[in-house]
Amino acid sequence: MTVTAFAAHPGLTPIDPTSYEPHALHTSERAFRESNCYIDVWIEVLHALKLDPVACMAFVLSIDWEDDQWTFFKPPHEDLVALYGVDVQELNVWRPLLKNAEQQLSSGKLVLSEVDAFYLPDTQGTDYRTQHTKTTIGIQSIDVEGKVLDYFHNSSYHRLSGEDFTGVFRLDSAPGALPFFAEFVRLERVKRLPTPELVKLSVELLRKHLDRRPRTNPIARWQPRFVSDIEWLKQEGLGMYHGYAFATVRQLGAAFEFGATYLRWLGERGETGLGEAAADFDEIAATSKSLVLKMARAVNAKKDVDFSAMFQTMASRWASGMERLVAKYG
Repeated sequence: MTVTAFAAHPGLTPIDPTSYEPHALHTSERAFRESNCYIDVWIEVLHALKLDPVACMAFVLSIDWEDDQWTFFKPPHEDLVALYGVDVQELNVWRPLLKNAEQQLSSGKLVLSEVDAFYLPDTQGTDYRTQHTKTTIGIQSIDVEGKVLDYFHNSSYHRLSGEDFTGVFRLDSAPGALPFFAEFVRLERVKRLPTPELVKLSVELLRKHLDRRPRTNPIARWQPRFVSDIEWLKQEGLGMYHGYAFATVRQLGAAFEFGATYLRWLGERGETGLGEAAADFDEIAATSKSLVLKMARAVNAKKDVDFSAMFQTMASRWASGMERLVAKYG
């Protein structure tokens, strides 16, 4: 196979998709093995660069209820620069994405792009060849002649080829299709900070994101909307439920599972007094996972179910966890 390019940074060597080992944040033991496509890609990109993705997770603590969804949380680009020296810029897709991506890879950069999951074999059983869904992948190598693409997506690293290659890059699309949204990632300034310095910078970012936290309890604000939403979902059925659950409770639960992991990471590196807040956020994640299943049963059976105790648990744990963190870092 003739590979167009790999990222030039020495920390990112050629990867074999068949032997790739995902980061611990993507193990099956977690309540939410996958969260959203963007942060999941970054977890694996940083892991492949031999950087610690947990260090950047403070940003999840500022997520909010956004009226009909929870924040689709993404690592701020300035945080990636500060912690790792990784520089992300928007890629102007003024040519077919394949041409732009080929150029950037040849220059030693990674490319992150929105694509159609319909053509991603790693989504077998969900989107692959069944439905058209927008998702983000991290492109590391392209063999144009052989039509082979190696990419980060969700919880691992994968390869596709042939008709999937044609579909992902829209090689047979009619003229006039809207361009993809894409980014390129500069790797020439990647840095691996000593642990004390990395922790110090991460705590500075934690203070910043705590200052951006919702000013009122977002879980309590979500509850009355949820009560009406669940009645609506009973009429719409499981198809609509899956989209709703991903946009709402899965984002909430995954974010606070990351938040709990992050606080324990700080505690293991010298920051004290974080265990109770981590336990609060673990409870939000665990209750969210239970809520996903309980919602599905209620929607499928069209039965009246009382979710108030679950919301009370999550709202009180959000309040107590934030109070503990603000008392220490606010």
